[in-house]
Amino acid sequence: MDLTKRQQQIIEIVKENGPITGENIAEQLSLTRATLRPDLAILTMAGYLDARPRVGYFYTGKTGSELLTERLRKLTVQEFQSIPVVVHENVSVYDAICTMFLEDVGTLFVVNEYSHLIGVLSRKDLLRASIGNQDLRTIPVHIIMTRMPNVTLCFKEDLLIEASQKLIEKQIDGLPVVKETEDGYEVVGRLTKTNVTKALVEMGRDERI
Repeated sequence: MDLTKRQQQIIEIVKENGPITGENIAEQLSLTRATLRPDLAILTMAGYLDARPRVGYFYTGKTGSELLTERLRKLTVQEFQSIPVVVHENVSVYDAICTMFLEDVGTLFVVNEYSHLIGVLSRKDLLRASIGNQDLRTIPVHIIMTRMPNVTLCFKEDLLIEASQKLIEKQIDGLPVVKETEDGYEVVGRLTKTNVTKALVEMGRDERI
C-alpha cells in the first residue's frame, strides 16, 4: 500500500506520541477530526495503527511486508475457491475430454451415484488414455482416474497458504474442496493455481493492505 504524505505524517505523530487521540492528531496537523477520519480508518484497517476506545491510537510497529504476510496467513480456501466441474464415474473418457475442454479446466472430479468424490481426472490421465487405438467412447472414466484415498483434497476452512503448499508438493493443477458427510466427501468447490494467483493479485491491489 502506498501511503499518502498525510498518512505518513499521522504514523510519525502516533509513533512519537502514542497513545494519542484522533482529536490531538488533528490538532497537530491543523485539520478537523472529520477530515482526518478516513485516513485513520485506512491506517487502522491496514494494520499500521491500533485503536482503543477512550485511549487513542497506537503504532503497531509492523512494516508493509509484515502486514502483507500477516494477511496472507489468514486467507481461507472458501474466499477464493471456484465452482467445481464434476463428472459421473460411468461417463466415457471421450465425454470427459469434451467436458474438460468445454469448461476450460485442468482437472475433473469424479463422483459416484451418491455424488460422493471417488476420484480425479487430470489432463495427463486423459492424454494417456487417448494414446493407442482404443475406442474412448466405450471406456468409463473410473478405469483411468486417480482413486480415493490417493486424491489430495482440501476443505473450505483450510488456510489458502496450506492448500497452495499441497498444489506445489503434489505438482497438480487443482484440488477438490470437499465437505465431509457420513458416507463420504461431497465436492463443494475447486482450488487451482489460477485461484491462488487471483488471490495474490487482489491482495496487491487492495488499498487496505
